[in-house]
Amino acid sequence: MSNSTEKTIKSSIRIGWESPSNIALIKYWGKYGQQLPKNPSVSFTLHTAATRTFVTWSPDEKFDQPEVTLLFEGSQKESFRLRMANFIESVTEKYFPSLRKGHIQIETSNSFPHSSGIASSASAMSAIALCLCDIENFISGNTTSNDIFYRKASYIARLGSGSACRSVYPLMAVWGVDPSVYESSEEWAVGIESEIHPVFHTFHDDILIISPKEKSVSSTAGHQLMENNPYASARYTQASQRLSQLLTALRDGDLDTFGKITEDEALTLHALMMCSDPSYILMEEGSLSVINKIRKFRKDTGISIWFTLDAGPNVHVLYPEASESSVTPFILNELKPHCHEGKIIRDRVGTGPVKLC
Repeated sequence: MSNSTEKTIKSSIRIGWESPSNIALIKYWGKYGQQLPKNPSVSFTLHTAATRTFVTWSPDEKFDQPEVTLLFEGSQKESFRLRMANFIESVTEKYFPSLRKGHIQIETSNSFPHSSGIASSASAMSAIALCLCDIENFISGNTTSNDIFYRKASYIARLGSGSACRSVYPLMAVWGVDPSVYESSEEWAVGIESEIHPVFHTFHDDILIISPKEKSVSSTAGHQLMENNPYASARYTQASQRLSQLLTALRDGDLDTFGKITEDEALTLHALMMCSDPSYILMEEGSLSVINKIRKFRKDTGISIWFTLDAGPNVHVLYPEASESSVTPFILNELKPHCHEGKIIRDRVGTGPVKLC
């Protein structure tokens, strides 16, 4: 290590990354071990919905473990600080030992508003993972963000939030093992941007906020309920089969197969919730109304438009760039009335994380 680098690490290091959220098309539902998925998944990386995170590491020999402070959108949020402190404590012990003796200041904010219905854990945990890996790079004198860097960031992000591992890649990512995806793994996600037909590179995702309320059953609890779900085993087999079929459609630009599998996956996810013990329902009347209107519009017009849902009531409206001029009036006139306070987040497939400093 050069003298200049030695001198630098005696003072604070500040790194910033913006990382997007993602929307799964093949859903991961059910996990084991340390945040490992019971089935593989694939997702679109979003563009607008993102988290900006700045991490300042200040070395201090008096610490045996990192002292973590956090500002969320300029204010202290103790519950979030505690979660992040526990995460950083666990990952620095094993993966970033050079960061344990010091103070870590986190400043983070979302591009999407509170209670927008977008789960922020994927964007938040991927952003913090990228910052930690980047600080480690700086200390070691390696300033290149190469494939190994992103794979480690994906691995670390997974430990904080399973779906976060997919957010470190542009366009689309697969998490879990599929024979057709080179080096696919349960421990990290793999970017598949180069394998996807161009029609999907400009896909839109308009997020309809049906309800901003906190979910009655958290995703963590939902994953746990899969352990005794009578349909779990069949579901995991189904997910693997659907992933293979969807990947073929994504490579070929087969929109009809893409749409059918994507919608079936969304409904399967919510069917699994209804078949859990105890059962629960996260969709609302507005969700069903929107789904029925999308299907009718597609049938009546032949226009390419589909839906998916995450583990909640809000509906993601998916369509290619070529459909935008026809789909936008339909969304504004027919679907917007079902949204809470008319709230829609206009998003699209994104180019992945961006280093800020």
